[in-house]
Amino acid sequence: MKLGMSCYCLDPLMSDGRMTVDDVVDFAVKNGCEHIEFVPFNLEFVKPDLTIDEELVKHVREKCASAGIEISTYSVNGNLLMTGEKEQAVEIERIKRHIDVAEKLGIGRMRFDVASFRRPFSTNTIHNFNLEFPQMVKNGGLLCDYAAEKGLHIVMENHGFFINGSDRVLSLIEAINRPNLKMTVDVGNFLCVDEDPVAAVKKCLPYAEMIHLKDFYIRKKEQLPDQTDMFNCNLGRWFETMGGKMLRGAILGQGDMDVWEILRMIKHSGFDGYISLEFEGMEPSEQGTEIGLSMARAILSRV
Repeated sequence: MKLGMSCYCLDPLMSDGRMTVDDVVDFAVKNGCEHIEFVPFNLEFVKPDLTIDEELVKHVREKCASAGIEISTYSVNGNLLMTGEKEQAVEIERIKRHIDVAEKLGIGRMRFDVASFRRPFSTNTIHNFNLEFPQMVKNGGLLCDYAAEKGLHIVMENHGFFINGSDRVLSLIEAINRPNLKMTVDVGNFLCVDEDPVAAVKKCLPYAEMIHLKDFYIRKKEQLPDQTDMFNCNLGRWFETMGGKMLRGAILGQGDMDVWEILRMIKHSGFDGYISLEFEGMEPSEQGTEIGLSMARAILSRV
């Protein structure tokens, strides 16, 4: 196993200009990360006209190489369930350009979303999942095949509220049925659809190539009047689950998840991939990330 971090941990500092991508890489190295994951919220590798910023790609690749840190994966938002054929074709081409970026960065895997993170709760039914399943399989398979031509694995994540929950994600992976399709198991995201993280992680570990490690506070909605911010999960905001509970990002090991049992299962499962910390709590990003990495190491050494 290799423990590292996602640049998403420090996204607030990149967003307001307090940290550059070089600063983020240096922070990861300073804090003993064995790898770093990139999420391009503040890194415009693919421009709006779908051209690639070759200079930025080259700079990031060379910066990581000179710093002696591996780039583990590259994760992008996506929506393969658009109703308009033209819009869907453009979205597929956009994701293909990100696959090209992953290849140019010299990494072996990337993640793209199948459904929009901001899909309304009212549409997240099992009826709609079954209805839209053929489109997911078709478009997901198309992009997996494109990635295979580049020598890349796709690591599908339980992300958002529609393609989430162990049964939904695993049924989609099985149906797409590509040898280069594995899973990013986000240990906390199962809570977004009110699934027990311990049980879900255990079920998904045989498919895992990446682990996203995080922690949440879990509260009853009535205990937090007027605090709902439905689709914002960072900067310490409370957000609502499908079942009506409230979640807020926590420093790893300080929230309400059974992180000790989850890491025990991962360690003793034979998993030999990448574990990537994602911190999205209220505390200062650098502090929360540093403590989270330290906690992950401490727990792994004791379970």
